[in-house]
Amino acid sequence: MTGLVPAAEGGNRKLAWLGLAALLLIAQIITLRAMGRIWICDCGFVKLFEANATGPGNSQHIADWYTFSHIIHGFIFYAATKAVWPRASAAFRLVPAVIVEMGWEILENTPLIIDRYRSATVSLDYYGDSILNSSMDTIFMAIGFLAALRLPVAFTIGLAIVFELLTGYLIRDNLTLNVIMLVWPVEAIKAWQAAL
Repeated sequence: MTGLVPAAEGGNRKLAWLGLAALLLIAQIITLRAMGRIWICDCGFVKLFEANATGPGNSQHIADWYTFSHIIHGFIFYAATKAVWPRASAAFRLVPAVIVEMGWEILENTPLIIDRYRSATVSLDYYGDSILNSSMDTIFMAIGFLAALRLPVAFTIGLAIVFELLTGYLIRDNLTLNVIMLVWPVEAIKAWQAAL
């Protein structure tokens, strides 16, 4: 793929890459629906932000405390794709970022990961994301990606640290802890999180 990337791209080519990213999001939505995921929270309404990180509305609405993790995904994917394709446009590099995020969103909603969350973390009431929440997770990743394009590197890193500290303090979870608890659960972390 590296040899196919032009050093400079015209507006039409950038629009084509952005269009492909949008089509990938549609493919994510179709796949999640085929997997039996619900469109919106089974409560029957949509909230802009779900503040209860351990309640049944978590991962069901437009945004929640884990939205900050998806924005950080965008920061990370921006840096990673910049390292791999340093001369490619951001529009081109957004496509592999969306592919990785949509892959995670689909995997996250399989019984394998849902059961892992329920057994290894304090997310005992997690039954997967609504399609709305999952698609918004991908959109928030793209927002993080595009923010990293515009913001100074030091500011982007600082913002990621603030997001991690804020969610760590408020809900005793964040991207770092989430990865640790999924990959190599630590009983002391689980006990600390459960004490909230």
